Amino acid sequence: MLDESLLDAPDELTRADRQGLLRGAAEAGARVRTALRHSAEAGVTTLNPEGRPRAVLIAGSGAAATGTADILAALAAPAAPVTRLRPTGVAPAAGALRWTLPGWAGPVDLLLIATTDGSEPGLALLVEQAYRRGCTVVAVAPERSPLSEELGGTRGLLVPMAKAPNEFARETDDGVAPAAAPGALWALLVPLLALLDRAGLLTASTETLQLVADRLDRVAERCGPAVATYSNPAKTLAAELADSLPLVWTEGTAAAPAGRRFADVLAELTGRPALAAELPEAITAHGALLVGDLSGGEAGPDDFFRDRVEERPALRARIVLLRDRPTGGLTAAPAARELALGHDTAISELVPEEGGELEALAELIAVTDFATVYLALAGETPA
Repeated sequence: MLDESLLDAPDELTRADRQGLLRGAAEAGARVRTALRHSAEAGVTTLNPEGRPRAVLIAGSGAAATGTADILAALAAPAAPVTRLRPTGVAPAAGALRWTLPGWAGPVDLLLIATTDGSEPGLALLVEQAYRRGCTVVAVAPERSPLSEELGGTRGLLVPMAKAPNEFARETDDGVAPAAAPGALWALLVPLLALLDRAGLLTASTETLQLVADRLDRVAERCGPAVATYSNPAKTLAAELADSLPLVWTEGTAAAPAGRRFADVLAELTGRPALAAELPEAITAHGALLVGDLSGGEAGPDDFFRDRVEERPALRARIVLLRDRPTGGLTAAPAARELALGHDTAISELVPEEGGELEALAELIAVTDFATVYLALAGETPA
């Protein structure tokens, strides 16, 4: 259940935000600029690679690293195969995870490591594997972490993970900040975007990334806690998702990883299940969820006379449509809207302002990040 009155009480939201999630979302643009500065200081923006890598391998743990790998794969896949190395282990703890290079990896391949922790022994072992195989290694990790010591300037290039300006301690009850916290994604993603731009695998110049930072700042102005729900797209989306099972349908290259991230952070920060799929396949993949108990239709007679005083409201499917294609282009959105209307299912839509692909991606991620934080803070179990 969502306490909608809390959405328009900025002071109460701030008091409930013990992890600093709202501040992290608001500082995303600043985090991009800091990450750009760190990239320049590490020499990333002046690299002149001798040709493109045969393949790009990405390793890391946590929601931010997973989102980074997903975005890079979506944007760079047309130029080179991008493979995320999935960890194995007996537990999701940093000390238990292990990564292994594929048998074919060698000197013509590029290994990227993204981590908000930097203490994972498995990543240090992966660096050693890559060094023996002759792979080029670039890592984004906290400065003075065990991983940075393993790289040591000879086994690979380290870009220190960017911290937000005036960053304060944002800890959970067990002393660990959530991996899906807003801002962490951009700290890992920006240096690797700059690197792959230099390698010719995608377009992410310094000027483009500055535009991304500006777009994130504008979203923060529109979606901040002081902006009322009626004119705040993130608060509006959070209110619409109350007591809903979000079906996140995406259309366009940038929207797809934004939608998958939205589903992931909803689960991690709010405990709310969500499913993500790309149009037009989403219509058939999730169509069956729009009927039966999850549909938005009227309740039957037995349902109508049941005593609901002590019951939690049942989850109802709600489509969240994220799009980054121009309205006049080829689109499956009308079919999605028609299906939702035919099954009495509510639908929310987010379409970014005009701009480049990375700007569209940034806006979709920022709005959904803010919406997730508001759901976490105004729900039954605040973050």
